[in-house]
This record gives sequence, C-alpha cells and structure tokens, in this order.
Amino acid sequence: MTDIPTAIDEIFPTATRIGAPDPDIPVTPVYQLNQLLGYVFESQDFAPFMGFTGEPINILIGLDPDGNLLGLRLIKHNEPIFVHGLGPEPLLEFITQYTGHSIRERFMIDAKDKSVPDNTYFDGVTKATVSVLVVNDTIITAALKVAMAKLDGFVAPSNMLIDPDVFVPLSFTELVEQGYIKKWIVHRNDLVNLPSEVRAAINDVPLAFEHFIELYFAFLDIPIVARNLLSESERTRLLENLKPGEQPLLVMSRGDYSFIGDDFIAQTVPARLNLSQNTFPVALKDIDFYSFYEPEFITEVPSYNDVKVLRLKSQTGFELNRTIDLGLGINYQASFFDTQQHVFTTTLDLPTNLFKLNPAAKSATPIPLWQRIWSERVGVIVITCLYLILLTGVFIKQQSLVKHTRLTHQVRAVSLFFVLFFIGFYAQGQLSVVNIYTLLLAVLNGFKIQVFLLDPVIFILWVFVFISLFIVGRGLFCGWLCPFGALQEILGWVAKRCRIKQIKLNSQQHRWGQSLKYFILLGLLASAFFSVDIAEKLAEVEPFKTSITLYFVRTWPFVLYAVLLLLLSLKIHKVYCRYLCPLGAGLAIVGRYPLLKLLRRRSECGTPCQLCKTKKCDIDAINKDGSIDYAECIQCLECVVTIENPNICVIDKYKNKSIKVKNVGH
Repeated sequence: MTDIPTAIDEIFPTATRIGAPDPDIPVTPVYQLNQLLGYVFESQDFAPFMGFTGEPINILIGLDPDGNLLGLRLIKHNEPIFVHGLGPEPLLEFITQYTGHSIRERFMIDAKDKSVPDNTYFDGVTKATVSVLVVNDTIITAALKVAMAKLDGFVAPSNMLIDPDVFVPLSFTELVEQGYIKKWIVHRNDLVNLPSEVRAAINDVPLAFEHFIELYFAFLDIPIVARNLLSESERTRLLENLKPGEQPLLVMSRGDYSFIGDDFIAQTVPARLNLSQNTFPVALKDIDFYSFYEPEFITEVPSYNDVKVLRLKSQTGFELNRTIDLGLGINYQASFFDTQQHVFTTTLDLPTNLFKLNPAAKSATPIPLWQRIWSERVGVIVITCLYLILLTGVFIKQQSLVKHTRLTHQVRAVSLFFVLFFIGFYAQGQLSVVNIYTLLLAVLNGFKIQVFLLDPVIFILWVFVFISLFIVGRGLFCGWLCPFGALQEILGWVAKRCRIKQIKLNSQQHRWGQSLKYFILLGLLASAFFSVDIAEKLAEVEPFKTSITLYFVRTWPFVLYAVLLLLLSLKIHKVYCRYLCPLGAGLAIVGRYPLLKLLRRRSECGTPCQLCKTKKCDIDAINKDGSIDYAECIQCLECVVTIENPNICVIDKYKNKSIKVKNVGH
C-alpha cells in the first residue's frame, strides 16, 4: 500500500508506505521503506470509554516501536461542553500535549501537587474536567493495549508480591544453593573464543585469581536474604538511605576483574554493570552505603575485593518475580578512534516460593474513571448530600417552619444562595434537559450506568429529584435545587427592592405561555432520536451552560440570550422557568400528581379569598378555586406562610371583625 491517508502522513511524515492491517488486532503498521516506524490505530477499538452523551471519544493514535506517542488526531466526539460550549480548540490543545511523550510516563491532569519529579503534568480544561479525564484514560488505555500486544518490553504487570513470611535461618552458601542469592562466575575458559580485540583488552588485566571474576547478587528487600545477611540495625540504616519504591541490590565481586572500575566515583552509576528486564534497562546507582561503614554481615560470607549496595529506581515493568538479565562489560579498542564494550551476560530467576499472589490483584486493572472522580470529590459529595438531608427535613417539618415567617424567609434565602453559588457555580450541579434525552437514548441503545456516574453531583441530584417527583412534585427541584431558577428568584427580589413594575400576563396568555415549554420539550426529544448533535444545539434554549457552567464567558449570541432572559425576569417573575424551561416541563409531567400534597389549603382559599393567588404567588401556580397546581408550583412556601400568619392572612385578619353597615336615610 503506497497511498498514505493525510491523517497518518501528518503523524508519520517520513512514511513511504503503510502495511496491511494486523490480522489479530485493529492496528496498521507504518513503514519508511522496510523500516517499521510504528503503528496507527483508533482508540475506540481498544478503549471505548463513554463520554457525557453515552458515546465514546475516538482518537487516531500513532505509536512508535519504543512506546512514544508520535501524534494524535481527534476523529469524533460529542462532549457537549466542547461541541456547543467552549468550542473544539481547548480539547485539541489538550490532546496535543501527549505528542512526544512515552506511554511509560505517569500522566497527572490538573494536579495541585507537582512535586513528584517522575510524573508528567498536563493542564486540563476548565469546566471540562470530566471530559478531559475520559480523554486521558482513552489515550493511555488504548496505547498500552497496543504496546502490550505489539511492542517488545510491554507486558502486563505481575500479580505477585514478595511473601514477607518466607524465612528460615540459612548460611550464605545455603542462600546461594537455594537460589536466593545469584552467583555468577566468568571463567578464564569463557575468554578463549572472544574476538581478538576483546582478548587484547583482557590481557591487560593481571591474572592472579582462580576466576576472571566471581560475582554475587543479593536483593536486600527480600526478607529471607536481608535477615540472614544483615543485622536489624544495618537493615534500618539501609532503609533510611532508600527512597520509596527503590530496591537495594547487594553486589560483591572477587577475581582478576571487578564490576567497578578504578575511576568509579561513589554515588554514581557503575559503568561496567547493567541490569535489564524485558529488554528495557533498569537504572542502577550506588548509594554509598559502605564508604564510611564497614560491612557488618551476621553470617560468614565469601572473601571479596569490592562490595556495593546499588539502588534500582522504581520504574514501570520491573518485577523481581520475572527473569532479570545481568550484564558485565569490558571496554576494548575497536579501532584507533573507537572504544567499544563487550558484555558478558547471564540471567537471574528468583525462586517462586518467595512470592505470593497479590490479594489485591484485581486492582491491577485500572480503577474505573467514575470511581476515581467520586473519590476525588468526596468533600463536594458530602456537602451536597448534607444539603439534601436538610432540605428533606425542611419539607417534612414545613408545617412547623412556616409558622415562623421570618425564619422561613431566612431559610429560603440561604437555600437559594447556596444552590446558586455552591451547587451551581462551584459543584457544577445544574441539571439539564440534555440529561433526560441522554437517558432515553441510553435505555434504547443499551443502558450503561457508568456514563451517568461520571459526574457524582449530577447523579446524586438526579436520583434525589426523581424520587421526590413522585412524593412532592417538581417544586422541590425547581424551587430549591435549580441554580438558574435560584438566580432568577434572587433577581426577582432585586426587582421588588428596586420597585420595578412587573408585567402581569392575563390568564389566557399565562396558559399559552405555560404550554410553550411542553412544545419545546417535545421538539427536543424528537430531535434527539433523529440526531444527538442537532438536539444538543437545540438544547441551547436552556441558558444554563452559558450562565452557570461557563460564567457567561462565551460568544456574544449565547451571552446576549442569557442576559436578556435575566433582564426579562426583572419584569416577569421567573419568566424562563414558567414559560420556556423544557426541563421543568419534563419534571412537571412526571410530578403532576404527587403522593403528598404538603401545601395546606383552607376552605376559604379561592372562595372568597384570592390573596395568595393575586399577591403572594409570584409563579402564578394557584388556581381560581384556591387549589395548588403542582405541575407549575415551585413550593416556595409563601402561600402557607401567609395562611399561618394571622397578621397577613385576610381570613384571620377580618373574621372576628364585625361589618359596619351604613344606615341610609329616607
């Protein structure tokens, strides 16, 4: 195949051809002539993680043979915040950050603590935290799966741990015989068949010992090794010299040659010794453990010329229960200008009885994103749940609460400000009609609850609202949990304080206005089944994203629309909630007939008294007969506060007063 698609050519600019797709997994090799440059694949084939709309984010990924991400191209996504909010640019900029990085790195998104030097820190996207975390998991999971299948050195992590209970007293010789310590001898006979240049270099080494070199390797984080070799105080001192995750390796040698050269400097890397696993080198460095302290072994050890404790830096893939490759190098002069190194090699396999199955082996599987998000937002979740508990208490005890007019108004004010600033602006807990048709589509296309668990606050609020709809109706959400509704109500207070004259629609106009939101809901639901993209564009009839999610930082048409609605609410109380809100319409349909109608009525309400309808109910949800229209009521409690206050309720105010009849003379 010689025709290279544009997207692949951008990732592999030196490519001359692409090979046939792999028969086992959906990846395509990319070549420069006969040299493999890497693989290209789509993320949804390996990590179809769902975004907010229940659809996966698909990214074209280019991976080179060393596990480096050469390029990424966004193919498809339906994340609402990027489609109709922030625009695609922030998402593209976020994805670009991965280019040039290795999948061996540990990526941290928007981390507050950036002090760990081995981590790779990326900036996230404000207001799109969950979406970029889904993107991160998609890229890394897909790339790792391809690497483990196609690249050398990428293997699934072991499920084995060092068993701390494996211990019996053993001598040094017994530790070697049973394989707990590795003994490696390079005999003089091993040197005979080496190239002449190497033998020339070896001839410069005085031959005074029985062997060219005799080496011992002992991993001191294995209890049966450390406890048989070192005293408790020595082991304590060793731990103090190691950083978390580092492994100590004791190396001793004797013979004509040494694993450290004459020019070796303490606390540096021994140039002659190397260690690797799965073809990838493991970093070794001297910890200078014996420069100021003589070795204090508690058992007899063989005589040695050199002894060092080296630390193995923690890195992905290295595990003691897997085969370890050891190398010992000797420099030789390949030519007058070229010095090279010949490496003697051997392998080390520790006994299997040293290890046990990790009881948390299943945790080696990446923790689902929704679980990580919930654990990171524990504080927000707790505060939200506490508010819902308190709100439940307010509704249960409302008959007692409304007897105290001032206290009820204070509770109401605190609730509205909390919902606006904490639930809305901070926790981003604004429910939307998009959630409704996303749920309907999920039911039709295969329900996956993980999609809805990505935002814990939204999930908790929806569960609470859904249950409360059948019990007390839509008013609990629309009056006490909707941030945009709270913003409108606060503006309504401002209008009253500023004595802004209100526009009152007549009864027929009001009924037509109430019907409008149901037609909007029907249109949105119908469009969602036709095209999610179109439905999300039409859902911009909700000003929530502009005002609550994006703080009005958006292109001017959206901001103008939201601001006009808020300005209009200064003249018509909660105009959006009453006449335009498709979410309110959907909740009204489900909660039209609540099990509990908690708002108390009196026989005189409606006949003859119309005080609450005409003066106290700003939302206009009281019928002429005095009954409550629970499909429209936001349960602000103002009508029951009026009934319970004898100084406000007209019935109580005048029932004991006699009516004076004026005599009319003849």
